[in-house]
Amino acid sequence: MTRQMTGAKMVVQALKDQGVEVVFGYPGGAVLPIYDEIFQQNDIRHVLVRHEQGAVHMAEGYARSTGKPGVVLVTSGPGATNAVTGLTDALMDSIPLVVLTGQVPTFMIGSDAFQEADTVGITRPCTKHNWLVKETERLSATIHEAFHVATAGRPGPVLIDIPKDVQFASAAYQPKPSVSTRHYQPQVKGDMEMIEDLVEAIETAEKPVFYTGGGVINSGPAASQLLRELVEATGFPITSTLMGLGAYPASGKAWLGMLGMHGLYEANLAMHGCDLMINLGARFDDRITGRIDAFSPDSRKVHVDIDPSSINKVIKTDIPIVGDIAHVLEDVLALWKSRGRKINREALAKWWKRIDEWKKVNCLSYKNSDKTIKPQYALQRLEELTKGMDRYICTEVGQHQMWAAQFLGFEDPNRWMTSGGLGTMGYGFPASIGVQMAHPESLVVNVAGEASWLMNMQELGTASQYRLPVKQFILNNERLGMVRQWQQLLHGERYSHSWSESLPDFVKLAEAFGCKGISISDPADLDDAIMEMINYDGPVVFDCLVEKHENCFPMIPSGEPHNKMLLGDAKATNAIAGKGAVMV
Repeated sequence: MTRQMTGAKMVVQALKDQGVEVVFGYPGGAVLPIYDEIFQQNDIRHVLVRHEQGAVHMAEGYARSTGKPGVVLVTSGPGATNAVTGLTDALMDSIPLVVLTGQVPTFMIGSDAFQEADTVGITRPCTKHNWLVKETERLSATIHEAFHVATAGRPGPVLIDIPKDVQFASAAYQPKPSVSTRHYQPQVKGDMEMIEDLVEAIETAEKPVFYTGGGVINSGPAASQLLRELVEATGFPITSTLMGLGAYPASGKAWLGMLGMHGLYEANLAMHGCDLMINLGARFDDRITGRIDAFSPDSRKVHVDIDPSSINKVIKTDIPIVGDIAHVLEDVLALWKSRGRKINREALAKWWKRIDEWKKVNCLSYKNSDKTIKPQYALQRLEELTKGMDRYICTEVGQHQMWAAQFLGFEDPNRWMTSGGLGTMGYGFPASIGVQMAHPESLVVNVAGEASWLMNMQELGTASQYRLPVKQFILNNERLGMVRQWQQLLHGERYSHSWSESLPDFVKLAEAFGCKGISISDPADLDDAIMEMINYDGPVVFDCLVEKHENCFPMIPSGEPHNKMLLGDAKATNAIAGKGAVMV
């Protein structure tokens, strides 16, 4: 028997039926009926953010660290438009979100009413799908459908725009099991002929490499486990995009490290020189491919992805397989084992010997100092003092983000939250709050740059209000570090607006919000300060004053191929002067 209820009550009931535990939001006139229903229940916890962009990034952190969809509730007009950056970020990185926005009453739509915006029109390019619900009787079914669309296939953000009169009106509630989702059923099983082609390629490859992305993590824990089994069984080397870190353990013997613009020397050269590239859940992003016509020129390319639009979108693929990573890997393993577990062992041994020679370059080496904290050293000490802990790492965007990917090791999936495709400054702090909400007993550290962190620093109020012990590990070089690096290397050292002359006292700022502030500038005091940060039972802003003009290497200059990398300041200067970068 269906129950009659208001649209506002439907929203809350549908969220309960979907298993939602936390909603990140900010109230306003167009969503007050929903907030009134939230007030009258205790099953769903609401987190009051300080800015709607922060709400969406918090939901992203929650989703990325749990595998569950993140949920956001904001009002109409500016509430919705403030969510656009987070929606675009989630779309680029395939993060499942359900965003609920208020809208002016249906009879006022199009009249330029107070706080009216064409939310569906504005967010159509930055959501997987969106809806404007004009009839209360369609609301509950639309919400259930939205959760399915957000999580099925390639995950992504969806948005439901709900006029205020729809929230007040009453209609019959449709429970989750009664709503059909047959119209959207992405293909999860790969084509067996293509899988057989892949297995044959595995059996004969001389210089293979696994190239993994965020799709492995999005596929769920089974995909990461199957990936590890396949890598261990074949002995093939494996690298990863920024978003795929943790799918294969950093301590694994086949691990080459991250590849791409700031990837490791051995990972990039393996990608350039391989004869079989097995892409699992990555989309051939430009930060990975470099110059497309010189990308992995002598390899057969395999691409496994649940999103058919990603296949042959950037790089022509020899063996395209549309399907869910876990399903495809399961079939690949079963077929490969049934055919005798064959690989070209002699050629593979030679390939590994060559890779081991590349590793000897030690591309992450840097000149340390006993007077100034080098950012690489700060992250090495953070890694050493926290590895083995129940730890989650978020980042902002910039040099610190790349150093974190290079120097921090991830043994498991869903432990690394960062903005990849959109590169959103201001992402990490709110994302860390979302992660901490999902994992209240865990250590959550946001590795930040001071400029990026300031973009959403107001969320200190959220961390303080909800007593969330998030640690903000700020590598403060008083510069827009990556912008400054590019200006040095590519723009004649003309440092146009790449620093701020009015940075706050981060310790006082933290204390003003009721948080703990720590400032450190002496390398000798670093370990003790990090332990003080870890052991404090509350939110901490850790202001780590680091070398101002340190550059992040390796670096593939924009438009160059994988085998043309800059490995250090002197070599970088020579390369930019036209004397040639490091090449193999």
